Amino acid sequence: MVHRRFLEYRERYAYFAKGAQTTALPYEQFAAADAEQAQLESKGDARDDEEEARFAELSRLLFRD
Repeated sequence: MVHRRFLEYRERYAYFAKGAQTTALPYEQFAAADAEQAQLESKGDARDDEEEARFAELSRLLFRD
């Protein structure tokens, strides 16, 4: 499952990060960020302000809405 999300991330990165000064995340870093983002997403409205900021940061990093 993580592998499929990683491939989707690579596709979104190739499309949305054109001209960006960043490099795509390697699989290990993606897997860690994906797991953290999923954990924060599962909290929903129970996220505190710090968790909400981290969730938004991870969503941008992973090119998720």
